[in-house]
Amino acid sequence: MRAIQGAMITSSSLQIVLGYSQVWGLFSRFFSPLGMAPVVGLVGLGLLDRGFLLVGNCVEIGIPMLLIVILLSQYLKHVRLVRTVPIFERFTVLICVPIIWVYAHILTSAGAYRNTHVITQLSCRTDRARLIYAAPWFKVPYPLQWGKPTFNAGHTFAMMSAVLVSTIESTGAYKAASRLAIATPPPAYVLSRGIGWQGIGIMLDGLCGSLTGSTVSVENVGLLGLTRVGSRRVVQFSAGIMIFFSIFGKFGALFASIPVPIFAALYCVLFGLVASVGLSFLQFTNMNSMRNLFITGLSLFLGISVPQYFNQFSLTSRHGPVQTHSGWFNAFLNTIFSSPPTVGLIVAVVLDNTIEVEKSKKDRGMPWWAKFRTFRGDNRNEEFYTLPFNLNRFFPPT
Repeated sequence: MRAIQGAMITSSSLQIVLGYSQVWGLFSRFFSPLGMAPVVGLVGLGLLDRGFLLVGNCVEIGIPMLLIVILLSQYLKHVRLVRTVPIFERFTVLICVPIIWVYAHILTSAGAYRNTHVITQLSCRTDRARLIYAAPWFKVPYPLQWGKPTFNAGHTFAMMSAVLVSTIESTGAYKAASRLAIATPPPAYVLSRGIGWQGIGIMLDGLCGSLTGSTVSVENVGLLGLTRVGSRRVVQFSAGIMIFFSIFGKFGALFASIPVPIFAALYCVLFGLVASVGLSFLQFTNMNSMRNLFITGLSLFLGISVPQYFNQFSLTSRHGPVQTHSGWFNAFLNTIFSSPPTVGLIVAVVLDNTIEVEKSKKDRGMPWWAKFRTFRGDNRNEEFYTLPFNLNRFFPPT
């Protein structure tokens, strides 16, 4: 834990520098609707192993959850029990999860999984490992709770690969969130600002002894599309609730007892929404162009198949395909090529900026895209991307 803390603290500098130096914003000039379509699509499709593969481990819980989510969010979304609020559309998750959770608890209490396979018990039971009983009532997180962090250059470079992957995946999620919120595409300054703040979050994670760093929640991006709620107040209020309840161990254990197939059924919908948003960028391009078809198809296919190869290789041999005498170099490349959005971005951006670039500006969707590169390129940017509490005076648009 001390080694992880040290690696996270030092590697967070990569995102902080890329963000606040505007380097990531400058790099975004190579993005286009054609290049972003497979990247954003792979942000959703790249998580397919968290979808029906996990639902299938407990179909009697996962399938009903999936069906109820579809029923409430699509078929009953216009039913209003309260005149001004579409309850089933806004609160789909809050309605579905407790219902299926109680149903799963009834099955568990009735002994439905008493003599079943271990995987079935781990996936279906709501009382596994007696989480709630073993959790403390109160536990306050505090900095350096595992002791003084240890710093190692190899660990830092290996962790930087995860930070770089997080940067690319977050960029795709930013683009998806803007589309689902019916906002303008985030300009270069906003992309850099978001990445910089994310780096600060990872540094705080390391200081507080978190096992993982902070990144964009793809689930929340999909939830934005499912509920049609894109208010900052909702996000701020939710963050306050998470901070408050983080000190109550029983509360976290209660949610940890929710069977995984319930989440997996939600992921099928939420990740699917994010993937479809990525494909929607293709409407701004000319898909009658063989060049565009080639880039899109190759980016999507390699973005799925290359990480699959790296992940399967790691499962069978306990180390990645890249095997040199340098451990940090192996970890760096194996992590980079295990991320679908990262592979998709490398393939799509390189091909899009090297194959008939000047002749294909209109086919790539650049006339529509170019005006959103700068903060003042569209009057609506100020409405969508101005920081709350007058924080823009400390982080002025550049």
